[in-house]
Amino acid sequence: MSSPCDPKYAPVGDIGAALMMIDSRLKAIYDSKTESESDTEQQQMVEQFAASLGPTGIDELLEGTGTLIYSFMEWLRKACEDHDKDVIEYVVPALVATMRMMPKTFRPEVIPTMAGLLIAAGTGLSPNLWREQYGPWTDAEMTPLEATAVLLAEHINRVTDDQDFATRLITEALTRTDQTDQG
Repeated sequence: MSSPCDPKYAPVGDIGAALMMIDSRLKAIYDSKTESESDTEQQQMVEQFAASLGPTGIDELLEGTGTLIYSFMEWLRKACEDHDKDVIEYVVPALVATMRMMPKTFRPEVIPTMAGLLIAAGTGLSPNLWREQYGPWTDAEMTPLEATAVLLAEHINRVTDDQDFATRLITEALTRTDQTDQG
């Protein structure tokens, strides 16, 4: 029986734009700049980028971010299965604990939603369609959504001991998709 939250029914959004934002945030994390300097630059870039997208572009970016969360959790699910581990048990508690340590980014009331996105993706559901059941995204969820995708990507990079692995994973998947579509 198919779920209405099955990824095959979900829009993929602007994965390229979402990946660019996530990659930029990861580079800021790995960079040796001070935290406040990096945060200020990142916030300015995000605001400028969001302003350039317009209303439909923001929706595409949100959908793209959800698609990244799904893709990252799919990769982690397969990696966990290779080691007889459950992705929900192995990944979600660690990320939620990290979220709780970041109260400026993750207000307590958004943590259940972000954990729900991770669990939805970890059980093979579209995070976008799962979230859609509860109405439109709120302003309070924008930064936590981006940060959730960043935490997932950073988790993958730590697991693989490669600071560019998560970005490369998606870039290569997009390249394969483009080649398949053209061929």
